[in-house]
Amino acid sequence: MKILAIETSCDETAIALLEGRTGLLKLEQNLIYSQIAIHQKYGGVVPELAARKHAETIVPLLSEALGKDRLKKVDYLAVTAGPGLITSLLSGITMAKTLAYVNNKPLCGINHIEGHIYSNWLSNKELVRAPKKYFPALILIVSGGHTELVFMRGHGRYQLLGQTLDDAAGECFDKVAKLLSLGYPGGPIISQLAAKGNSRAYYFPRPMISSRDYNFSFAGLKTAVLYTLEKKRKIYRKDLADLCASFQQAVIEVLVAKTIKASQVYKVKAVLVGGGVAANKHLLASLQQACQKEKKPFFYPQIRSTGDNAAMIAVAAYYGLVSKRARVLKGREVFGIKPNPNWQLTKNKL
Repeated sequence: MKILAIETSCDETAIALLEGRTGLLKLEQNLIYSQIAIHQKYGGVVPELAARKHAETIVPLLSEALGKDRLKKVDYLAVTAGPGLITSLLSGITMAKTLAYVNNKPLCGINHIEGHIYSNWLSNKELVRAPKKYFPALILIVSGGHTELVFMRGHGRYQLLGQTLDDAAGECFDKVAKLLSLGYPGGPIISQLAAKGNSRAYYFPRPMISSRDYNFSFAGLKTAVLYTLEKKRKIYRKDLADLCASFQQAVIEVLVAKTIKASQVYKVKAVLVGGGVAANKHLLASLQQACQKEKKPFFYPQIRSTGDNAAMIAVAAYYGLVSKRARVLKGREVFGIKPNPNWQLTKNKL
């Protein structure tokens, strides 16, 4: 089957065209328009600006992805319906519903977090060829808006084990970068500086690392960095690298400890990671090492698939359709899809 997917949950306008069949996923188009340059001067995403840019870029991207009459060859449409910024979600959903209704194509609303999970299927052929071999699996989702541990029994079968109680990991990276006047987005900048620093130069707390549950909390860690900065009269370049390395180490130790603990308790066959923070090389290396000790396969997406993209939405739709867990709407039914900015993965599909 061929699936056209649209992703506009935050500040990336993305279109993808995927052909899926048993044991094979073929990505024909994967277009992304990033708004990072627009939002950098504000130190974060401005919802009104993001929505306006989606409206300006989505039609040109669709034209580039589909070309002349290529929509005729599309079997299904898929669109991110949540979670995300409601004004951004509306842009993609409105376009998807219009295309589906006018062309009489079936449409699926896809969960953005589920997309991040399936970004692993884009990068790891083993998962595509023999998925049952790695179920049940444990998924660590780490992004600017989410930090979650998800137990995945099979395609479309999820159980939320834990999530952040305040700041997400990626959000904490951005806030600490702002404290250090490093710019936005903060994650890649901190990671680059941390590679040159001493992770033991400063000791920062590891929030909830020993708690009996699988929840996370990073707000206190951000505050600890603030207090450290207030005590120092001047920050030198070496101090900056050491601060970044020490902060990053604290975040990663918590993420790894919780992930490994859950993998042991739930006796999973594989560990996967997804989301924007999955681009952090130190996090990947730490998870890889910990999983090797546990003798569990570890999968992660390629860097280009860690951020928001429509390819992962197309893959999630494909496996939702194959497993018959996706809710498929057609005709006037497509207008029933509404944006859900707080849509939890383990809740019923839209």
